[in-house]
Amino acid sequence: MIRSIKLPFYAKLSLILVSLICFAVIFCLGKDIITPVLMAFLFAVLLLPVFTLLNVRFKFPRHLAAILCVLMFAAFIVGILVFISYQVKDIANDFEAIKKNTNYFITEVHKFVKDNFHISIGEQKKYLDTVTKDSVKNSGAGTVGSAILSITDLLLDCTIIPIYTFLFLLYKDHFILFLAKLIDKENHAALKDILSQIKVSINNYIVSLLLEMVVVSILTGLGLWIVGVKYFILLGLITGILNLIPYIGITIAGVITLLASLTGTPETSMILSILLVNVVVQLIDNNLLVPLIINSKVEINAFVSIMGIIIGGSAAGISGMFLAIPLLAILKIIFERIESLEPWGYLMGNHMPRKFTWRIRKAKIEAKVNQ
Repeated sequence: MIRSIKLPFYAKLSLILVSLICFAVIFCLGKDIITPVLMAFLFAVLLLPVFTLLNVRFKFPRHLAAILCVLMFAAFIVGILVFISYQVKDIANDFEAIKKNTNYFITEVHKFVKDNFHISIGEQKKYLDTVTKDSVKNSGAGTVGSAILSITDLLLDCTIIPIYTFLFLLYKDHFILFLAKLIDKENHAALKDILSQIKVSINNYIVSLLLEMVVVSILTGLGLWIVGVKYFILLGLITGILNLIPYIGITIAGVITLLASLTGTPETSMILSILLVNVVVQLIDNNLLVPLIINSKVEINAFVSIMGIIIGGSAAGISGMFLAIPLLAILKIIFERIESLEPWGYLMGNHMPRKFTWRIRKAKIEAKVNQ
């Protein structure tokens, strides 16, 4: 464990809080630059075993091994996107059926509201028109500009992240030597332990995410097939991928599934069946898959995870939400190996002591009372 200079508690607490605030401010101001770097770092750690295999076992040059790793990873992502695009093209051919069934479903909803809440269809449409006009007025032309900027940022990230990943793999030993030069030689063993644990933790987390994605995709696809949804394979895959985005991902997947189901029938029973499938899969995911697959690997308690995801989403959007858990895992590993920060590492962990009792000797209590 890395030992630190002894300071009063208030001084240590102040320095820790100031450091956290500085890191948060730097991340918020430079999120457009820092986020792709962090994403590339995670992908580089994931690809590190393949890079080591090519470079050490098969004697590939470092440059060639790094390029092959990035190309294989890019081919995997492109393969998934190509499969989804072909399936989406089939759904687009059923656009007229979706439009017709959507209008029928909206009409049924209007009738339901009219019969149960005594609001005429004209009043409902008038209210919806007012809300729509207000939304368009508030967004204005800025929506188009924001969309263009978002697409530009996405294209830039898709270009720069593979380059960063390649450079992380290529200069891996260079970065490790830099970290070793920052600290004293007697702490090199602790540094090696921290780096190895970070590697294992990130690998376990990303592999666990991929495993969770596969299981959720299979369960959702199977459930949609049972209830009779036409594009159950595509919708199961989309649900598994979007489930990687905490909180909002499953909501987006549910809306897409409901829209795709309108290619077949607008019946309310079908929509309720789809909602039931999503609810059941999410219950299995949240109560079985996440505790067994995710939390058991990163060992971060639910409170810290939720807070980190919320803060990450506020700071950097969807990318921040995705990066929150691995960054928390890295911080926890570092905190647990620095003496003055060890309590913070314990706070982030998911240790559940059966019962805590204050172990204070009676003599100390009596001495304080006498004083």
